[in-house]
Amino acid sequence: MAELVRYNAPGIVVIVILLLFSITRADLPGTWELIVQDAGIASMHTAVTRFNTVVLLDRTNIGPSRKALGKHRCRKDPNDAVLKRDCFAHSVLFDLGTNQIRPLMILTDTWCSSGQFLSDGSLLQTGGDRDGFKKIRKFEPCDPNETCDWVELQDTELITGRWYASNQILPDGSVIIVGGRGTNTVEYYPPRENGAVPFQFLADVEDKQMDNLYPYVHLLPDDGGNLFIFANSRAVKYDHRTNAVVKEYPPLIGGPRNYPSGGSSAMLAIQGDFATAEILICGGAQSGAFTARAVDAPAHGTCGRIVATAPDPAWVTEEMPFGRIMGDMVNLPTGEILIINGAQAGTQGFEMGSDPCLYPLLYRPDQPIGLRFMTLNPGTVPRMYHSTANLLPDGRILLAGSNPHYFYKFNAEFPTELRIEAFSPEYLSQDRANLRPELREIPQIVRYGEVFDVFVTVPLPVVETIQINWGSAPFATHSFSQGQRLVKLTVGPSIPDGEGRYRIQCTAPLNGAVSPPGYYMAFAVNQGVPSVARWIRIVI
Repeated sequence: MAELVRYNAPGIVVIVILLLFSITRADLPGTWELIVQDAGIASMHTAVTRFNTVVLLDRTNIGPSRKALGKHRCRKDPNDAVLKRDCFAHSVLFDLGTNQIRPLMILTDTWCSSGQFLSDGSLLQTGGDRDGFKKIRKFEPCDPNETCDWVELQDTELITGRWYASNQILPDGSVIIVGGRGTNTVEYYPPRENGAVPFQFLADVEDKQMDNLYPYVHLLPDDGGNLFIFANSRAVKYDHRTNAVVKEYPPLIGGPRNYPSGGSSAMLAIQGDFATAEILICGGAQSGAFTARAVDAPAHGTCGRIVATAPDPAWVTEEMPFGRIMGDMVNLPTGEILIINGAQAGTQGFEMGSDPCLYPLLYRPDQPIGLRFMTLNPGTVPRMYHSTANLLPDGRILLAGSNPHYFYKFNAEFPTELRIEAFSPEYLSQDRANLRPELREIPQIVRYGEVFDVFVTVPLPVVETIQINWGSAPFATHSFSQGQRLVKLTVGPSIPDGEGRYRIQCTAPLNGAVSPPGYYMAFAVNQGVPSVARWIRIVI
């Protein structure tokens, strides 16, 4: 096998070809497993709940799925061009403990909608197409033995219809909803008195193929929690309290990065004094590939990284081993980032991608430029347009969806994908099992600035500080996980506490700009190996 590795130096890109004839797929880090053969739907949107269940969501006007709603449960829509009486599920709940699938019922179209968990753990879901354009929905998670389901709010709706928008929870627990197709405004949930507010930046970066959709929105840990908002190739810092742009960032070279050009973005782990936030944006399609329907146009392999909180921020660029569009970025418990799914050519859109990118990448932010990317064990299932990736509490990554067709189509080069898989990073390998900590005790609820104790056990003696890192549960869709963040808590030394346990003193973040109120997966991380997470809630 030949592996292409690029080493970057200032002004120089040295390409080294390593001929690794003896290396097989099994020699690359990471393992794959098939969890569910047929989920019944292709998940366009995916979110993990605090009950260790997973919400999978497609769209309603897609015709029959492979999962029936159940007896006497049908959606009636005289305006649906495919099914006036629809008795099929377009959302399901996946139980991680039993691998069972339960159908859920949505009433209006959630095609290319947006979402975010609220501080009480309920999933807010906004917009979509057609009859879902202005709808607000909620899913209040429950124990897997109970029968919670989607609820469409009757007392409120979006002020402006939104299709391809992005959501982000704010320090006070409210949610900002940014943009959408032909919608260059922001609004909030719960609604604010000033309604939908014009956002000229989105209009300024709009081009012929509308590369300002699904903008990348990251909550910064600065005073007041300003927002880093990126669309097309530009970014601004936005003050949601005054609805004003307070900083313009330099453009990122390499062409458009947002939908339909299909790059991806994540914020690196927040740590230390929590004053610094770095944003990573990788991949994307050739400029104009969407309007030209250039299915075979090679994807970009460039990444940009910027310290968004710096006084004079500048992009630092680097190269991935592969060009990639429609990739998903997942914040791992260790602070590294997994880049997975996607294609090496084409663009987002139905029938618009080719050459699946089966190799995941591990991005190691603390390594020097040129050594940050590690190529991992490839999968075998192409996951391209409308696929998702989500971190699970046990440290695996859940892969779902991929439907590059307008309807479900199984007899195709890249068929509609109903299988659910899991990818296990190298930190879950058997040779590291003796390093894997177990969380024995951790509070269920903490307040901002609270000092609390966590108790862990580890098979081998502890030789360095055990980290306590908590990660949000984002709403993953269209190559961007809305609301995703990882926070490395301030911790003390691991002190032996008898019976093989260690006590670790932790301090919760001081404010909601670092960790918005809500539920997080808390991991103990020992020498790069995470525990199974316990859910913890931070409240105001």
